Amino acid sequence: MSAIEANFDGLIGPTHNYAGLSFGNVASDKNRGAVSSPLGAVLEGLGKAKALADAGLVQGILPPQARPDTEYLRRLGFSGSDTSVLETAWRADPVLVRNVYSASPMWAANAAMVSPSADTQDRRLHMTPANLATTLHRSIEGKSTQNALNAVFPGQAFKVHAPLPLQSTFADEGAANHVRLCAEHGEPGVEIFVYGRESGETWQGRYPARQTRESCEAIARAHGLDMKRCVFIRQAQAAIDAGAFHNDVVCVGTLKTLFFHTLAFEDKAEALEQIRQAAAGLFDPIFVEVAEADVPIRDAISSYLFNSQLLAMPGDDRLMLNAPIECEETDSTRNYCDMLTAGNGPIGRVNFVDVRQSMRNGGGPACLRLRVVLTPAELASVNPACLMNDARYETLCDWARAHYRDALHPDDLGDPALIEESRTALDALTGLLDLGSDFYPFQR
Repeated sequence: MSAIEANFDGLIGPTHNYAGLSFGNVASDKNRGAVSSPLGAVLEGLGKAKALADAGLVQGILPPQARPDTEYLRRLGFSGSDTSVLETAWRADPVLVRNVYSASPMWAANAAMVSPSADTQDRRLHMTPANLATTLHRSIEGKSTQNALNAVFPGQAFKVHAPLPLQSTFADEGAANHVRLCAEHGEPGVEIFVYGRESGETWQGRYPARQTRESCEAIARAHGLDMKRCVFIRQAQAAIDAGAFHNDVVCVGTLKTLFFHTLAFEDKAEALEQIRQAAAGLFDPIFVEVAEADVPIRDAISSYLFNSQLLAMPGDDRLMLNAPIECEETDSTRNYCDMLTAGNGPIGRVNFVDVRQSMRNGGGPACLRLRVVLTPAELASVNPACLMNDARYETLCDWARAHYRDALHPDDLGDPALIEESRTALDALTGLLDLGSDFYPFQR
């Protein structure tokens, strides 16, 4: 069956800020307390999405979540109006307020794991929103993500599951730890789940391993996958300790090609052999391995070479790597990209894209998107208001310019006026994306 791979980018919200909440995310920690530009960030993200739509790819938008999450603060004992809740919580615990103001839902790669209908037993497209149980600021996202996915992907063609139980045994970080390889998008493929730890093991790493094997196996079962076509691979502790908090910081793949750093997997030889065995009879996987001598792991992480979008572009017989502009500015990654495209390998072009506002918070071009393989019938069932086109782009840019601040300091999160600004913006957005007048909790 024919199918395309669409990219649904997280629309960056009006409270985009650098609170530095993510332990193990080197860029996030480095820029803790810096002044962000919500307007600059959303325009960067929309520009990236529009460029891919202009190139002929199907590009969608996932709505931002409402911030701050005042209901979460109420569950922690704060009471009164939303303004009172915020002011009291800010005086008592500013760090807690920064957590409920987190900008992290913008990274749609963490929104869910997605299995296309070609892989599932019931021939429906399955999505499981990530529970993001490892960090406080991300653990509040799951239910809202589920609601958003139901709004963007309505109808019987799609099965949006509830997040896994919010417990460390089933810690799940979404598609950032998931790769699908295939001969063609509409044909059965191999789903690769990458985990950092197994439940109950004693973790001795510098940074936490966020994804568990148990969560990966649970999602594969829930999606009705053929376990012979699933591969469960342990991410290298060396990569996690270097700052690769998700697998997509050291690995990306599409179609037959897996592009990865040599330190991505704990047992590289075994991992690649498992992929070959799972793909037997379907396709021959192509491995593009980047040596430590060519790109040191520290450069791979600081430039986010592997947090690029690996894309099959219309009319091209080789893949394109949509990479952060930081890869062009880093000697080792720039030189490697020149060498990569000069050969006859599967990746023939590198495009450098400016998403610095996201990069400073620890997310590159691949973090901003959720890949969804869609048949023509499934694409026709997607909420059309959430698909990018010229008019949608202009409308969203005008909306952002009308509602977003140009600069935001983390201490501005204590300003009650920011709640009203954000809610006014999101209330208007629900009409633009046809989400309904009761999409956000504050609208109910």
